[in-house]
Amino acid sequence: MSDIFVIVEHRLGEIRDITFEMLWKAGELAENLSHSVSAVLLGHEVSSIAEDLSDRADQIIIYDDERLKNFSADLYKEIIAGLIEETKPPLILIGSTSWGMELAPCLSIKTGLPLATDCIDILSENGRFIAQRQMYNGKIFANVSFAETSGCLFTIRSGVFPKDKIGDRQAQKIQKGFPLIDIKPGKTFVEFVETAAGDVDITQAELLVSVGRGIGEEENIALIKELAEALNGVVSCSRPIVDKNWLPKYLQVGTSGKSVTPKVYIAIGISGAFQHMAGTNGAGTIIAVNKDPKAPIFRTAHYGIVDDLFKIVPVLKDKVLEAKKG
Repeated sequence: MSDIFVIVEHRLGEIRDITFEMLWKAGELAENLSHSVSAVLLGHEVSSIAEDLSDRADQIIIYDDERLKNFSADLYKEIIAGLIEETKPPLILIGSTSWGMELAPCLSIKTGLPLATDCIDILSENGRFIAQRQMYNGKIFANVSFAETSGCLFTIRSGVFPKDKIGDRQAQKIQKGFPLIDIKPGKTFVEFVETAAGDVDITQAELLVSVGRGIGEEENIALIKELAEALNGVVSCSRPIVDKNWLPKYLQVGTSGKSVTPKVYIAIGISGAFQHMAGTNGAGTIIAVNKDPKAPIFRTAHYGIVDDLFKIVPVLKDKVLEAKKG
């Protein structure tokens, strides 16, 4: 039995969602292929993080050292490359994040293993792993395979897999000593500064009410905000709304925005261009309101209303408020 490696991404003591998403996919592949799942955790004082992962992997390989307190691609590369050389995993998963975009290419060069980036799915065929990627801004889905190799590296797009547990696991924790003595990282960590993420994080919302160009004018967005408030949801939008500066960039869903995984996604006045819908792959239920019966979004939506949004939205809001009072 061989291990599928998942490189654990964490920040300020918190596990990033991409880690849970990769562990879900690794678990699915492991069950189908009789592999095991190994979470590779580097950091300092990470016992609580390891505990949070204990029911999602078969083993957790831990490198705990003060020199790993902050992410360093230079140190991670050397340590993980040594582990790969020792254990020969057939597949290594890394988040397609700022961490992953720095770590994965240099790890690929160091190990000589092929790399597929920004994958939205992983398939298996005749013992080989196949990466599914989007090309031409999502117009084409491409399946990418490699020539025969002992292993491969895939970076995984955030939001494309569930964060749920898969399988019944209780991880064995394996403590490893810091293997590097003389290496000096090429960069020095100074401080961590949060970006201006805005008032809300749409990637964490359970219900999103999303607005598109069908809203017509900026002042009409107030209708969408009222409906979202009535539903205890969060407002999001498609790219044209951001391009017009009607809503901030951090609320944009799509290939040039964010991938979201709400339980309910209500798309109002959104045509359903592939760039936008690519960001909703993880949504549970999609409800569309559009007056054009041929709008592409109706091919994706679970429920659809073909009518003028200015008739529908006020009625929906009133019905929700009535239900709350009742």
